[in-house]
Amino acid sequence: MSIADEIEKLNNLRAGGAITEEEFQEAKRRLLQSNPTAGDMFNKAVGSVDEKMYSMLIHFSLLISYIGLGIIIPIVLWVLKKNESEFIDKNGKIVVNWIITAVIFAVICLPLTVILIGIPLLWLLAALNVVFAIIGGLKAMNGEAWPYPISFTFIK
Repeated sequence: MSIADEIEKLNNLRAGGAITEEEFQEAKRRLLQSNPTAGDMFNKAVGSVDEKMYSMLIHFSLLISYIGLGIIIPIVLWVLKKNESEFIDKNGKIVVNWIITAVIFAVICLPLTVILIGIPLLWLLAALNVVFAIIGGLKAMNGEAWPYPISFTFIK
């Protein structure tokens, strides 16, 4: 019987009044401790609420790039907490990889502004920055680490 089945069985006992809430929580804790890998997977797969919020903040901090701090703040936020949480570290790497990719794309687009093709490309890059930051932040809040589609992986 899997751990999920065991927990469901305990939940049915609790719902039927055979065990109290405290007994249910204690039995569930013992089950997860008896199989540490299952407990770790359960706890680390989605991250805590604080990890999700912080990861979302890293993504959303890209949105302030239009006032000049969008490159610095996400990196600082990531560096401050990268050693405390695997989830934050993963989301921070996604954002930093996008920042590096976006800077490379911008450097390529700037000379192209002379022949006017660079202007719409820079607008597209700015739009992608906003869209990717919002999607990445919302996915982080749902416990997912969403790699930006056209971002290169510089930091693994």
